[in-house]
Amino acid sequence: MRGGQALVVDGPDTFELVPHLPRPPAHGEALVHVHAVGICGSDREIVRGTRPAGYVRYPVIPGHEWSGTVAAVGAEVPVDLVGRKVVGEGFRNCQRCDRCRGGETSLCTAGYEETGFTQPGAMAATLTLPARLLHVLDSDADLTAATLMEPAACAAAAAMCAGVRPGERVAVVGTGTLGLLTAQLLAATSPAALLAVGRHPQHAGRAFAFGATEFRLAENLSDQGEFDVVVEAAGAPGSAAAAAALLRRGGRLVLTGIPAAGAIGLDPTDLVVRQVQVRTVFGAPPAAWTHAVRAFSAGILDSRPLITHRMSLLDFPMAMKLLDSGDPAVGKVLLFPDPAEL
Repeated sequence: MRGGQALVVDGPDTFELVPHLPRPPAHGEALVHVHAVGICGSDREIVRGTRPAGYVRYPVIPGHEWSGTVAAVGAEVPVDLVGRKVVGEGFRNCQRCDRCRGGETSLCTAGYEETGFTQPGAMAATLTLPARLLHVLDSDADLTAATLMEPAACAAAAAMCAGVRPGERVAVVGTGTLGLLTAQLLAATSPAALLAVGRHPQHAGRAFAFGATEFRLAENLSDQGEFDVVVEAAGAPGSAAAAAALLRRGGRLVLTGIPAAGAIGLDPTDLVVRQVQVRTVFGAPPAAWTHAVRAFSAGILDSRPLITHRMSLLDFPMAMKLLDSGDPAVGKVLLFPDPAEL
């Protein structure tokens, strides 16, 4: 197995490319050749040193959005997994606590451990992880599109919480990766209306491409209370309150974005008087991953239009500048550890 390089973040604003040696898989593990890895807002938090304490451990190889091919397996792992295209869950859950046994693996009480944050991630030539976290893709799957299965799984978790029934009026606040993938999944439930709320007029076109029937700018929202279900996927300081205002009495609110400290909170009196149901999503449990992979395999979920830049892992500094630019034309940036796969 070739070595290649890995990106290591030693601390805030301190990172370097170093030679990478694959770690042979131990009992129950698999070694994956990384095809591509996406850069998420939380990866930028790692680099900038703004990720909350306890949710990163330096030095670390980032990268929790990835796709690849199994190159080797350890003991007690089926050998026929070798050569299969895969994606993988990030949470290194214990599988023993009550939350894990109940399927809520992102709430594992053994403590937070996640690929790319406290454990080595996929910004490297290879990734070694527990084989139980892998989800196998079809042999003809597009690995580049599959790189976004992690945010797709979070979108699936939000869609499952929303429980949209055909004919309901639905809104998604946020037109980033998470918001648009959520809209795409919700569009498949045959809503009577699907509103996308964004910050840039340039995002209207892609919102419609992902299934929205209407687009509004966040600054032009009013307290209309017309929607049965609203999913907040922006994580902006006032987006949760704005999302709640869009709901009818008795509507359902799903919060997925994590804003910085000091964000405008929800009014508990308003929630009680209007009997608003509130659910939240942090990461994605196995059931959501399964839902996302099935939707991807069926062609319902297509992340390719979100990908605007494909770059070598060597170009990580340039990729960070692109994402920090605030240019609304910049969508998902993928890095390829092996330039030959670009």
